[in-house]
Amino acid sequence: MDQSFLRVVPTLEFPQNGIPMAAIQNSDIEIELVYAGTTGITRIPLRVEAGTTIREAMDRSGILTQCPEIRPDVNRVGIFSRLRDMDTPLAAGDRVEIYRPLRADPKEARRQRARQQQTGKR
Repeated sequence: MDQSFLRVVPTLEFPQNGIPMAAIQNSDIEIELVYAGTTGITRIPLRVEAGTTIREAMDRSGILTQCPEIRPDVNRVGIFSRLRDMDTPLAAGDRVEIYRPLRADPKEARRQRARQQQTGKR
């Protein structure tokens, strides 16, 4: 069998979005940072280099200055409602969401409401 038509193609690493790493290196991507604070929603569209992490994007965006209540060591972050680590690399079109800490444990709040309803019925 003649194998002269075969060529060797280097293996490419694929991030979660399925785009070959070689195709996105040295290119900029557009993302958005969103934080729903107690005074309103802050949305910051941002253009960053491919491979930028969530932590780096937060630093570059200035959101920590605009919303001083955000504490990267306390607030959890996600991309499209899925929790992610601060060192997660971003892909084009990602919406980075910065979550506020819960004021109360949801289970405990539900128990308190149930107790109040029971005492109100008697």
